[in-house]
Amino acid sequence: MRVTQSMLTTDFLRNISNSYERLAKYQNQLSTGKKITKPSDDPVVAMMGMKYRTDLTHIQQFQRNITTANKWMSTTEDSLSEATSVLQKINELTVQASNGTYDSTQLNDISQQIGQLNTQMAAVANTQVAGNYIFNGTDTKTKPVDITGATIQTSTNAKAIKVKVNDGVEVQVNTDPTTVFSNSLFQDLKDLKNSLQSGASSSVIGSYIPKIKNHLDEMLTARASLGARVNRVTMVKNRLDSQNTIATQILSDNEDADVEKVIMNLKTQESVQRAALSAGAQIMQPTLIDFLK
Repeated sequence: MRVTQSMLTTDFLRNISNSYERLAKYQNQLSTGKKITKPSDDPVVAMMGMKYRTDLTHIQQFQRNITTANKWMSTTEDSLSEATSVLQKINELTVQASNGTYDSTQLNDISQQIGQLNTQMAAVANTQVAGNYIFNGTDTKTKPVDITGATIQTSTNAKAIKVKVNDGVEVQVNTDPTTVFSNSLFQDLKDLKNSLQSGASSSVIGSYIPKIKNHLDEMLTARASLGARVNRVTMVKNRLDSQNTIATQILSDNEDADVEKVIMNLKTQESVQRAALSAGAQIMQPTLIDFLK
């Protein structure tokens, strides 16, 4: 086969173009830190990257859900802890007032304290998270407790609010307000205050002690249930954190370029490019046209 100067020049230019393409590929990998910049660079890597990224997004959504769940449950736990302290203080004052040695003035003073503690209890029951009442079941926009009027208003919505924290795993983040902040609780506290204010006998005042202890037991039961759910969410969170680390590593292994390898390939390709250009200078010999200038 006859090889002409034109054929040599055409092959040379095509090879130089391919060499520049490979050089550009390694330069892009080095500047972006990624193996590919578009799916056509490596369809398999691109396809697997989409799958791994979907898995990672899935995990990160559950992590965001857990953050929301923790915010609700942490606030609930703090609120129930405060409510427990208030009830314990009320119990102490009631025991003191029932010993039969206090006069009407002292009983009235205790009555005022009970009133203030009752108001504080209502404030705890109306705790909000991001503008949502946490002790009113699913009706999070309505204030659950109002003790300012003649009739005590408390929540009757005992529906659970559940957050999905993993595939097939939902956790209740709220607490039943009808047990911890019931109408009977605030009614008992109101009646206790009125009894103290009216100078009731020690036996009448003492009759409130078992009622308060019953409310305390309900509060402690709710806190125990909440604590068990918090522990479960913590375990799920730890598992998701581990999965997130693994998924991120797999995604990195699939998409991220090996910088050391890329630098080595780039330097090799630069050497090849210079050698090709040098060889081309020898191949493209002067022609008659060059001497007609």
